[in-house]
Amino acid sequence: MSTYIYGITAGSHPGLPDGIDGVGEPAQKTRVVKEGELAAVVSDAPEGLRPKRRDLIAHQNVLQETGAGGTVLPMRFGSVAPDDQAVADVLAERADHYHERLEALAGCVEYNVKATHYEEAVLHLVMAENPRIRAATEANRKAGGGSYDDRLKLGELVVSAVQAREAEDGQLLQQALEPAADAFSAGPESTGWLANLSFLVPRDSSAQFVEAVDQVRQSHPHIDVRLNGPLPPYSFVEPGPAKPAPAARE
Repeated sequence: MSTYIYGITAGSHPGLPDGIDGVGEPAQKTRVVKEGELAAVVSDAPEGLRPKRRDLIAHQNVLQETGAGGTVLPMRFGSVAPDDQAVADVLAERADHYHERLEALAGCVEYNVKATHYEEAVLHLVMAENPRIRAATEANRKAGGGSYDDRLKLGELVVSAVQAREAEDGQLLQQALEPAADAFSAGPESTGWLANLSFLVPRDSSAQFVEAVDQVRQSHPHIDVRLNGPLPPYSFVEPGPAKPAPAARE
């Protein structure tokens, strides 16, 4: 049977979660694979595993149990190796990398920040900032709404101005929050978000990071900032001996 990997940690990690419930239904029991000075928390990999809520929570719970006793390199949901020996082989092959990452991520958590615009607020903002849009809007108003071409040109001006503002505000968000973090990672672009950023933050500096996010919200009320965390530092660990599970399906 294939082996499901939750995370990698030092072999000296106290209280590794051996025998607690993991993913699957019925829940697969966790075990520890050790190789040299490293260890991986694993379980059997259930057949046909999909990222359903129960299994996502189980994966997270195992990482929380592991992280309670020391630093863990979290593997993303769906990380699977052919068997325990394959896990041990990769721990041996990539020992230097995993030791470096464990040291770099010690005492740190991840915060993910996504942002979008409040539509009405950003439209008012680009109108106030852009004299061409104001002039075109006024001309159309005086012309009883303007011709089709006039309305089309105005719409193009507005879209262009909003897109420019999205790029500007995404950069602003990164620059405002970087000083409050040890590192950041840009997530994949997705429709609807002007920014998708993950920040590596020392756990004892979490309050300062959250405060920095609140300051952005207050000083730029046209930006809808969503904060998720603290999380295991997924975005700062290279994938381990794994292949991701298929796309989410309920």
